Amino acid sequence: AWTQHLATKVSGKSEWTIGHFSSLSYVAAGFAAKKLGSDPEKTSAEDMKFPKGLGFLRESMVSTGIIMFIIFLIPALFLNSGARSALGGDTNWFVYLITQALTFSAGVAVVIYGVRTILADIVPAFSGIADKIVPDAKPALDIPVVFPYGANSVIIGFLSSFIAGVLMMLLMGGVGLAAIVPGLVPHFFVGGGAGVIGNAFGGRKGAVIGGLVNGIIISLGAALLLPALGSLGFANTTFGDADFQWVGILIGTIGKLFVH
Repeated sequence: AWTQHLATKVSGKSEWTIGHFSSLSYVAAGFAAKKLGSDPEKTSAEDMKFPKGLGFLRESMVSTGIIMFIIFLIPALFLNSGARSALGGDTNWFVYLITQALTFSAGVAVVIYGVRTILADIVPAFSGIADKIVPDAKPALDIPVVFPYGANSVIIGFLSSFIAGVLMMLLMGGVGLAAIVPGLVPHFFVGGGAGVIGNAFGGRKGAVIGGLVNGIIISLGAALLLPALGSLGFANTTFGDADFQWVGILIGTIGKLFVH
């Protein structure tokens, strides 16, 4: 229910909403993009012009694969030659990185095509429940449901979120908080979703802002949740999604009131 206005803004319809563990990130991304972004009608990230020679980058699966390859390649270059050569086992390390990047991109393609199936078949089927059992009920779907509405925004949000995660890792270590190493999965899926939402409210500038907001929230939240999970016996373990984080911090804070 909290994210319904976001889904309506992104899709132009109110048939479904977002049901994912980072709703705080999405709401904050939409709010910040609306306040600090630009006119989405005039500056949408989906309207960006590519030089003719780079037109292939408009295909999101191609651009995702290239970006993931770069992200995998950079840390690999910092390894010594022996460790680098051992990355892919019997496979050349460079070819191994290309394969991993393309595998990631293919996985995203499966998710997006699955989402299209959900929107085309499952959402209409759900209308029977909305009509007969729970009036006006709406299905709440995982965040990739917004990906088909902003292929460029997904990439922008992911990169912005990941950059924010790296910066937060450096900053938090300097102020005494745990340095949270940014994970590709939350920054891609949640950051990408925040980018799409940010673009809907604030254009390409909003897509960047949405990703940055998510990167800050899930990095800081992960560090602040550590004590609560540590008290449960899960030392140095935390969650990467914003709702697990803020709910966990809230419960941990309330729990301290009953500790003598």
